[in-house]
This record gives sequence, structure tokens and C-alpha cells, in this order.
Amino acid sequence: MPRPTAGTAGTTGKDRKLAQTYRRFAEVDAAKISPLYERIALALSESDDALGAIETLPARKRHPALVLAALHNLALTGHAQPLATAYTAAAAASRHTTPPGPAPTSAPTDASAPSDASARTDAIARTDATAPARADALGQADAVVRADAAANAAIGTLVGMTEAVVDVVARRKVRANVAGNHAVLYPAVAEVARRVGASSVGLIDVGCSAGFNLNVDRVGITYGNGQSLGDPSSPVQSSAAVVGDLPLPMQAMPEVVARIGVDLEPIDTTDADEARWLRACLPPDQPERIARLERELELAAMAPPFLMQDEAVEVLPDALARVPVDALPVAITTWALSDLVLESRLRFLQRLDEAATERPIAWVSVEGVGVAPAIPTFGDRHASGHSIIGLAVFNHSTLHAEAVGRCWLRGQMLAWLTES
Repeated sequence: MPRPTAGTAGTTGKDRKLAQTYRRFAEVDAAKISPLYERIALALSESDDALGAIETLPARKRHPALVLAALHNLALTGHAQPLATAYTAAAAASRHTTPPGPAPTSAPTDASAPSDASARTDAIARTDATAPARADALGQADAVVRADAAANAAIGTLVGMTEAVVDVVARRKVRANVAGNHAVLYPAVAEVARRVGASSVGLIDVGCSAGFNLNVDRVGITYGNGQSLGDPSSPVQSSAAVVGDLPLPMQAMPEVVARIGVDLEPIDTTDADEARWLRACLPPDQPERIARLERELELAAMAPPFLMQDEAVEVLPDALARVPVDALPVAITTWALSDLVLESRLRFLQRLDEAATERPIAWVSVEGVGVAPAIPTFGDRHASGHSIIGLAVFNHSTLHAEAVGRCWLRGQMLAWLTES
């Protein structure tokens, strides 16, 4: 079977290090999510021409995920049509394959094969039963061929359009995991509003990225224990497994009267270029993730958030002030505080406290163990592999902070650990 063009043996030490980076990405990172990107990253690691093109990028812009996203962006914009065609073919082929199973058993063909009609019918039936396996084997082979063709097209695009790739990576960063964390946030926001007695809330998503968290009230959510929340007719439907004996709180989300995103580099999803970049950050052979993103974009377009570009600690007072006075401001952080040093995290807490002189201020946090200041940890160790769901209410210089649950896999599994 043909393989993408590989490099020669005469690579430099620097090239070898870059090649190792791309091979490791293929074997460790891409292998978990995208067979297509696994193949392309491996091909790039084996091509001297591709490695030479990557070497022209700024050192901090050579990460495989960013280069692959830049190539995908060129395909989506129509500037790299051969690559776009190869990606479409590879993605289509991957959708029609399943993991290989046991080798099919052939019907007897030697001189001892049954000669009576009934036995011949049975033999034909056994032969026909192998047809799906043979078809799937052919599909697997076709998927590999298509992936190799896409890898060759990626190398050709990278080498032939190096300046265009440089232009993309110079002004972009990878936007991974931008989907809303609705399954975790919905019960937490609704519960903190119930505790305060709020009939409306203003959501402030700190580290908002694309701001999809701000549509948490407009999605439908099903949980593995049979519970459901939100709008079953929403274009965005989320799900999560639930562990433990306690049910999730079932309060409906109060009216959301403000949607405010705070980020150093917020993404305006109403901008066609920004929305396309989000698509480019997903591998072409991940149809479920792509479809989820399209639905999130559709929902966001119906009620675009107000975006504030600045350091969270600096702009937080202004963001809180934008929430109408008769609504409860709810700051949301989902794996955002780990980007801040401890001093900044404590300052973030102080900002919330300072804003609570005239009305309550709430904070819903989903952060690694010990990352969110003042939120208890159930005694869990740091870097335990899960996150703590925390609720905090600031009111007239008093703070009530509680850990209400744990979650894993960025909210795909959660345990509610307090009585509502």
C-alpha cells in the first residue's frame, strides 16, 4: 500500500527533534481522537520537506495541533482545494468503517464439500454471511488509502503554501474543548440561584473562549441516571453519566437577562472567520464533534454574548456591574483559574467580595482540586484526575462556599455530593 512521501536519512539533530515531536503527537494525542490526524502527523514526521517547512515557523508556533489546524483552515477557505478534496474523501471513508473483527470463515471449497442441495444451500448461506465482514475489510483498506492520500495532500499544501501557513499560525492559537460544559453548569447555576432566591441571573463566563457556556439555559441535557434538564427541543443536546446515589437538583434555570464573556482573546462566533477557525481546530474525520460545534454556533447566533477582552481580574468589576440590579450576577469559571497564578486567583476572589456590598454575587466553579480558592475539596489530593464543582455566595462581606460535587472527563461524568 502506498505511503506518504518520507524524508531521507540525512536529517539534522533539530529536524530529528521536530520529527519526534510530530511522531509523539501522532502516537499519543491524535491516536486517541483522530485516525486521520494520526496518519498525517506521522507522515509529516517522516518528510524532510514538511519538517523543513515547519522549521520556518516561529518556534512557539510549530506545535502539531496548530499546524494541522492551519492546514485545515486553508482547506476550509478554499485556498487548498486538493487538500479539501482529500479531507472530504478521507472523512467519508472513515464514517463507513468499523474496527476490524475476526477474519471471516470461508465456505468449504474442496472435494469433500457437501453435494446435496440442502448442504449446498447451507454453504451458500455461510458464504453470504461473510459479505459484511468482507465489505468492512474493504472499507478499512479504502479508509487507509484515503488517509494516506490526505497525508500526501497535507505535505504538498504545507510545502507549497508555507507562507500561507505562516500567516495563519502567526495570528491564531488552537481552540480546543470550546463546547459548552452544560451538563455540569446547568444544575449548579440553577441551584445557586435557588439558594439566593433569585428569579433571574446574569451569567459572566470568565475565560469564555467561544462563550458557549453562556447558553446553558437554552440546551437540553440528559443524564445517565434518567434525569433530564433544559429544553428537549434545543438544537444543542448534551449528556453526562452520573455516579453516586444522590440525584442532581432539578430546579429549572431562572431567566437569564445578561450574557457576558470575559477573555484575553474572546471568540466572536458571529464573525465568519472566527467561526471557521473553530471548525478548523477540529479534525475533519470527527463528524460528531463537528456537528456539535455547528449546533453550538447556531444557538450562539440567536443570542450573542457581550464580550469583554481583558484580564479577568481587571475587568470583572465592570462585568458584574453590567448585570441588571434586580438579577443575581453569577460568575462562571470552568478550568479557567489554573491559568492564573495564586495571587491572581486570590485577587479574583477579592473582586467578587468587593462587588457584593449592595447585592449578593454568586460564583460557580468547575476547577481542578485545590485550584479554586475558598472552595473545599472533600479532602481530595491535588492532581487527582477529577475536578470539584463549587458554589460560592458573597453577600455583604460574608462568604458561603461549598463543594457540591465532583466531575471527570471535562464534565462528561459527574457526582452530586450534597443534599439540595
